[in-house]
Amino acid sequence: MLQQFPPMGVYETLFKFADATTKYMGDSGTHPWAQGYPLTTQLPGGPALPDRIELASADLKYPKATGEIELRIRIADYYNEHYDAGITPEHVAVFAGGRPGILATLAFLQPDVGIAVEETEYTPYYDMLKLLKRKVHLIPSNAENRFRPDASDYDIAPPEETSQIFLLKSNPCNPTGVMTGGDSLKNLVQHYSQQGRGALFDEAYEFYCDPEPESALKYIDDIDETDIFVVGAATKGLQVPGMRTGWVIAAERHVEIFRNYSSFGMGGISRASQLYVAELLEPERARHAKKAVNEFFTEQRKRYRTGLETLGFELFTGDGGFYHWGRLPGDLSADEFNERLFRHDAGILPGVLCDMERRKGADGPLHDFIRFSFGPLGPESFENDMEILTKCV
Repeated sequence: MLQQFPPMGVYETLFKFADATTKYMGDSGTHPWAQGYPLTTQLPGGPALPDRIELASADLKYPKATGEIELRIRIADYYNEHYDAGITPEHVAVFAGGRPGILATLAFLQPDVGIAVEETEYTPYYDMLKLLKRKVHLIPSNAENRFRPDASDYDIAPPEETSQIFLLKSNPCNPTGVMTGGDSLKNLVQHYSQQGRGALFDEAYEFYCDPEPESALKYIDDIDETDIFVVGAATKGLQVPGMRTGWVIAAERHVEIFRNYSSFGMGGISRASQLYVAELLEPERARHAKKAVNEFFTEQRKRYRTGLETLGFELFTGDGGFYHWGRLPGDLSADEFNERLFRHDAGILPGVLCDMERRKGADGPLHDFIRFSFGPLGPESFENDMEILTKCV
């Protein structure tokens, strides 16, 4: 009765790992280099993570469809303080993580809207666009341009059979870590704020940028006059992926649609999770966390860059996120590399799963590329990580 649909790329790798090892990647003793989650413990110099919240009987009732006001106020205040966004809680819709917000946005686009997306991108985008049967224009993002499209690559017409264009972009990019900021981000926001254009900026890795975080909201004068959507989540910067709490910032008219969708499609998000995340976004704590996350993971990025390059990896990594993106040494494919890693209870994400065309086999342009995650890794794991990588290369 159901249409068959494969797992998203990261989960495809997790299931292969489980079949090969009878273990779940991320459990104690495994090396979860394929997974996109950060340390969920206190960082050096960072704030502690609360170990409890207080709930009253009223907190056990149904949550509000668009999100609890305590959290929506904290989210709006955060963007107004850090990026002068000029938004209110009425511009915020809360979802069960970032992905449901992205999927809902794409699902409610008009039928005549085509999607512009970079050819190397966050693996679930491929599944979402395929499921929704959207017309797609691929923006060049490959080894030839070092996975860094220029301004002219984004100046495109709607795909065939569509009359409007909508940019779908992770920034910093997952998997490459390439960040679009400054005038480049400003120009991109302005370009996709025009009539007949819109954009979704997926800013899950906002905190993880060197030299400093940045948001598209910094360059939006009046979000109610645009079809721009900015997605954030507690998953990465606030270090609580298990809370499954994300949000979309958009024009009030769009948030109303998300509220209506939630009324039949989600029923709201756990109030307990929302109250916990609201505590994490207390202004002073948020400033503290943002600084600590940035500093710690910038050092980790530099440390693993040196280690991987010493082993012969050709890295194309940008200055954001907690991944390294690069080509394996020699003639080794990502799938072959994983077969070796699995024997050491380790695994990476094969690059082909970030190809928005899913070109597979030896002729696929990303068959020998990998996304290596250092997000879950503490400083003490580096030597053991490098020992395993050395054996498998």
